[in-house]
Amino acid sequence: MRPLATVVTAFCGLVLSSSSIVSAHSTSTSSKAVPPADFKPPQVFKNANLVRNTNLEKGYARETINVVVENVDKQPQSEYYLSFPSDVFDRVGGLEVRNKKEAEKGRFDVEATELASPSDFQYFLVRFPEPLAPSSQLTLGISYSLLNSLQPRPAAIEQTDRQFLTYSFSAYVPSAYQTVTQKTKVKFGSTNVPDYTTTDLKSGADPERQGSIYTYGPYDTAKVAPGTSYPITVRYEFTKPVITASLLERDLEVSHWGGNLATEERYWLHNNGSKLLNQFSRVDWTVSNYQQAPSSAVRELKYPLKPGSVDPYFIDDIGNVSTSRYRPGLRNRDGNLDLKPRFPIFGGWNYSFRIGWNNDLSRFLRQAASTTDSYVLKVPFLEGPKMDEGIQYEKVVLRVVLPEGARNVRYETLESTSSNGLPGASQIQSSLSTHKTFMDTIGRTTLTLTVDGLTDEARDSQLLVTYDYSFWDGMRKPITFTLGLFSVFAAAWAITNIDVSIKKR
Repeated sequence: MRPLATVVTAFCGLVLSSSSIVSAHSTSTSSKAVPPADFKPPQVFKNANLVRNTNLEKGYARETINVVVENVDKQPQSEYYLSFPSDVFDRVGGLEVRNKKEAEKGRFDVEATELASPSDFQYFLVRFPEPLAPSSQLTLGISYSLLNSLQPRPAAIEQTDRQFLTYSFSAYVPSAYQTVTQKTKVKFGSTNVPDYTTTDLKSGADPERQGSIYTYGPYDTAKVAPGTSYPITVRYEFTKPVITASLLERDLEVSHWGGNLATEERYWLHNNGSKLLNQFSRVDWTVSNYQQAPSSAVRELKYPLKPGSVDPYFIDDIGNVSTSRYRPGLRNRDGNLDLKPRFPIFGGWNYSFRIGWNNDLSRFLRQAASTTDSYVLKVPFLEGPKMDEGIQYEKVVLRVVLPEGARNVRYETLESTSSNGLPGASQIQSSLSTHKTFMDTIGRTTLTLTVDGLTDEARDSQLLVTYDYSFWDGMRKPITFTLGLFSVFAAAWAITNIDVSIKKR
């Protein structure tokens, strides 16, 4: 009995130590600065030259700003404020700031601010890795997406009509600092742009047109006060759906015993395009499909899966959806999962569903070189359908369910020299909790990451999760199962040996 007692004692100690570690780290992290109510960014910088590139080829606006910043103060400065109109601030997603000339050094720290009282502008605070000396210049590369910024006009159309969208912005970039010269280039997905605002802010035609690119400026704005607005509206043809996921819940479940990585994603989709003026006609829909005519409705979703993905499934609110096709990838090539909803998703229509699949865990998990009890999991932060029109995600909740007993959990997002579509660490909320499933004792350690405002540009962005998991952690469930069976057999033996016969006194 001594070996059995030793095993039981070690097992109980392991359970108690693991549960205390998880609870100690079960906190949520987020960051938001709160300046005073009358805050105005100090005028320690000026924008010597600013070029904004606006891309409207997808169902959301993507902006990239290259600006030459000069320190006009007498002291070194390291805090630069990005200004956005208050009605736009909450729709900014995937914000990233880098040194344009040294992009390989990584992004700058960006922190959202929240003014104590209502204001026309809100700010993001950018911190330079090194203070910028007086009279020195730095070229910033600023990129971000604007979710739900495109409006259909007309708001309702016939089923076979072509769809047009409008986008509104200011000819003057709403910077917090004085800007000497600036211009804006707008790239459309079509050359059919029937309506657009013209200006008299410069001599000659404004905007200048070249194919699907319209250029506003350059403007000499040295005497224009920061925050001055000049409204511009463009209306252009967009014969594709405007796909929006109001919520995406993505679960990754790691199983060391099964050597499996199980993925499940739950989508709540909405089409933000033009609504139908009349009732849906199945005849017209069949004819347009036969003619392969463009449509503002979602016909299908094309979903690339990593090599080796198996057992895909597609389920909506009614049940299993059979109108799907999976083509496994060969060798190191991605597989393709084509999904067809039960009905075409027109403007204003909703569709919720879930998909899932399995992968060999060895493709994503490695043991750390420093110790045999540490593991490194490298998985995509976001996958999702790959569509020409793009997809915008209002909220993404990613859960990484680690094996029972995993502890000392850390994570980071991997960066490259170009934008990966993810915001900085301060914009990602994280928490640790436990998730109990079949035959668990203390529950599985679960890392939950929540991000607001993402687009499909974040597809294949990489997440690195590091955790400790010892041999005894792996043996917890087999020992628990063995002790459970032993207890059942012992109880059965004890019951069968109870004398319940009736005897004479």
